[in-house]
Amino acid sequence: MMNNRELSWLVFNDRVLQEAQDRSVPLMQRLKFLGIFSNNQDEFLKVRVAKLIRLSRMKGLKGAQAAKARAAAEVLPQLYARMSESQEKFDEIYYGILSEMAAIGINVVNERQLTEEQERFCVDYYSSVVSERIVPLLIRKATKLPFISDGDIYLGVKMTGAKAKNVRYAFIQIPVSSACPRFVELPSAEGRRDIIFLDDIIRLCLREIFFMFSCETVSAHTFRIVRDAQIEMDGDISKSLMEKMEEGIENRYRGKPVRLIYDREMPEDLLSLIVSKLSLKAGPSLDPGGRYHLKRDLMKFPRVCPQLEEKLPAPMRNLAIAPFSSILKVVAKRDVMLHFPYHTFNHVIDFLREAAIDPKVENIFITLYRTAEHSKVINALIGAAKNGKSVTVIMEFLARFDEGQNIEYADILQRAGVRVIDGVAGLKVHCKLILVERRERTGLKGYAYIGTGNFNESTAKIYSDFGLLTCRREIVCETRSVFDSVTAHQPLACRHLLVAPYNMRARFEALVEEEIKHAKRGKKAYIKAKFNSLTDPEMINLLYKASRAGVKISLIVRGACCLQPGVEGLSENIRVISIIDIYLEHARMAIFCGGGEEKIFILSADWMTRNLNRRIEVGTPIYDPAIRRQLKKVFEMQWNDNVKARDMAVFGANEYVAGGEGKRCRSQLALHEFYKKAAEKRNEE
Repeated sequence: MMNNRELSWLVFNDRVLQEAQDRSVPLMQRLKFLGIFSNNQDEFLKVRVAKLIRLSRMKGLKGAQAAKARAAAEVLPQLYARMSESQEKFDEIYYGILSEMAAIGINVVNERQLTEEQERFCVDYYSSVVSERIVPLLIRKATKLPFISDGDIYLGVKMTGAKAKNVRYAFIQIPVSSACPRFVELPSAEGRRDIIFLDDIIRLCLREIFFMFSCETVSAHTFRIVRDAQIEMDGDISKSLMEKMEEGIENRYRGKPVRLIYDREMPEDLLSLIVSKLSLKAGPSLDPGGRYHLKRDLMKFPRVCPQLEEKLPAPMRNLAIAPFSSILKVVAKRDVMLHFPYHTFNHVIDFLREAAIDPKVENIFITLYRTAEHSKVINALIGAAKNGKSVTVIMEFLARFDEGQNIEYADILQRAGVRVIDGVAGLKVHCKLILVERRERTGLKGYAYIGTGNFNESTAKIYSDFGLLTCRREIVCETRSVFDSVTAHQPLACRHLLVAPYNMRARFEALVEEEIKHAKRGKKAYIKAKFNSLTDPEMINLLYKASRAGVKISLIVRGACCLQPGVEGLSENIRVISIIDIYLEHARMAIFCGGGEEKIFILSADWMTRNLNRRIEVGTPIYDPAIRRQLKKVFEMQWNDNVKARDMAVFGANEYVAGGEGKRCRSQLALHEFYKKAAEKRNEE
C-alpha cells in the first residue's frame, strides 16, 4: 500500500497553501507563501507532469514500461483535478488577503482605478522604464507564431477598428526584471500605499504602443505557457558535457508546451489564435485563470509594511567558534555541528577563506550543486587558486534550473586555475562535501565538511540544514576516497561513510533489519528519521516490515511521502508528521536504537530511488557525544511541534497536530531559543 508520488507532492504543496491561509501568519508572509505555492506548482508542471505526459504518449511499450505508461495516463486526470481544486483555493485566499490589506490601507489597484496623479506617474514610468524593454509582435493568422518563451508572461492584445472585419492581434512580453519589477508602488494619498502590476501599466499605455493603428477598442489579456523542462542532450562524443548542456538548456526553453494558462475573459477568437499557433488541443492542456498570472512574483512583493512580515532572530555564531578565531584550529580539537539558519553560514565561508590564505594548506576539494547568484563560495575558491592552492571542484551541471549558472561558474573557475570536474557519467553528484588538506608536523592532515544542504549563502538563510566539520581520521580518509572515486575513478570502499549508490542503501537496510531483530527478541527498537521526501518502494516496504515486527517508527517528512502510516496490520507502529514554516525543512537525519547503542547519521540523500540508486550522496555517522545529544534534541523538538506540524495519518487531509493541553511548541522558534540559551549559558561560564 503506497500513496502516489505525484498526488503526495500536490498534498505537500497544499500544506504551503495552508500557511497562506493561516491568519496567525503575518500578512506579507502569507503573500510570500502564495508565491512559493505558485512557483512550486510551475516546477511540478514542467518536470513531473511533463514526464507523465511523455510517458503516457509512448507507443509500442511492453511489460513494466507499458504498465508505467498506463499508470501515467490514469493518474494525470487526478493530478489535473487536484491542481484545479488547489487553484480555486489559491484564488480565494489571494483575494481574501487583498481585502485584508485594503482594510489597513495597502491597495493593489488596476489601470482603471488610478487617480489623475497616479495615471501621469504610470505614463511617465512606462516612457522612462518600460517602453525600451518591450517589443510588440503583430500576429497574423497566416504567419508563423514568434517564439513564446517558458516562464514569461504575455499580453494577448486585440485591436478592433471601425469596421467589424478590421481586427488586429498582437503579443507583448511583460519585461519583468530587477530593473523593471512586476509590482510598482504609486504615489498615494496619506494613509494609503497603492501598488500596481506592471501588466496594468502596459494596459494603460496600449494606445500609445499601437498609435499607428486607428482602433475603436483595444484590450489585453494575460497568458503564458509552461514547457517541458526535460533537457535532451545529443550523443556527439566530440562535444564536452558543458557544450551539450549549453545546447540542452537552449532546447529546454523551446520544449514542448505542457499547459496554456490564460485569462478566462480572453476573447474566443484571440484564444483560438493562440491555441492553433501553439498546436494545442482542448482539454487539460488549457487552463483558464484570472487576470494575473505567474503569481510566484508575489515572493518579491514590495516591502510596504515590514511590521506585517515574519520577524525571526538573526543567525548566531556557533558556540565552538569564537569571533575571529581559526576554524581549522577549532576543528583540530573537536567536531563542530552547524545548524542553519540558526547558525550563520559565514562559518562555511570563513572555513574556505581561511584555507585559501593559510600557507600550510595545499589542497581544497569541494562539490558544488547549487550556488548563490553572487557566490562568496566561488570567490573563496578563486582566491585559494590565486594563492597557489590546488583547488578541485566537482561541479554538477545537471542541477535542474541551475545548469546555466553552473556552466558560467565553471568557466570562471577554470580561468582562475581551478580544476573543474564534471562528475560521473549517469550519476548526479548531490553530496555536500569539502575537504581541506593542510601540511602539518605529522604529515598531510585533512579537515572535512559533510552537509545536508547546498553551499549557497542565500538559501542558507531560509533552508534548515546540518553541516559537520571534523578532522576525525576515519571520516577524512573516506571523504578523500569519495573525491578520488569521482575525480580519478578509483574504487570506493567505506566503513564509516554511507555513500550512494555504493553502500548507502545496503547499510540502511541492514540498520532497519537490526531493529526488526531487536523487536522480535522483545528488546527496545525504534527508528527516528527526517527527510524531504520518502518515495522509495523498497525502503517503504522494509519500514512496513519493521512496523509489523513492533519497531516504533517516527518520521518527519516535509514533501512527498508514499508511505501510508497508521494502517492496522501494516504500519500501525509508524507515525509521520510534516512541518511547513518560515524556513524550508531541508535537513536529513536518521537515528536507530541499535539495541541501546544508538546510531545517528546526517545525510544529503532522501529515501528516494533516484537518491539511493542514481546519485552520489554521502551520509556520515555522528560520533561526538555532544553533537549526538544536540541532534537528538533537535529531532525531539521538531517531533513535539504542535503549531506547524501536520499529521499524515489520513492521506490528503493535512490536519494540524493537536496541541492538547500542553505548551505550544513551534519548533523553528523553539530551536532559535534553544541555541540562544545555550549561548547565554556559555557566556555566563
